[in-house]
Amino acid sequence: MAAKVPRNFRLLEELEKGEKGLGAEACSYGLADGDDLLMSNWNGTILGPPHSAHENRIYSLNIHCGDTYPDTPPTVQFVSKINLPCVDQRTGKVDPSRLPCLSQWKRDNTMETILIELRRYMALPQHKKLPQPAEGTTFG
Repeated sequence: MAAKVPRNFRLLEELEKGEKGLGAEACSYGLADGDDLLMSNWNGTILGPPHSAHENRIYSLNIHCGDTYPDTPPTVQFVSKINLPCVDQRTGKVDPSRLPCLSQWKRDNTMETILIELRRYMALPQHKKLPQPAEGTTFG
């Protein structure tokens, strides 16, 4: 059985990967506040997938890693308005039960896993043509 990596080591690993841009080109993430010693609050960005209503759009998200991360998934909330079935249209919060990587969370999943899955979700045939709010609008 592999050793269980402590929360702060895991988050430092994710921070380094995010800062160096070693992840997927269409997604990025980093600490919201460099002075956040607990590394709880993160910003994420997703470039809208091509050939969809999201093309050429940049979506901003807030990601909160609680004390039990990575054993439990973070909370994810869009700042940029987006029309997707897994996103609460009042608050921008992603409904964990409607996004497989959150509903079937594995300790090996990362913030990048979530951002990539959200981007894939945007590109699904049933979602890619959904009418979207005006570009640049944000959740209250």
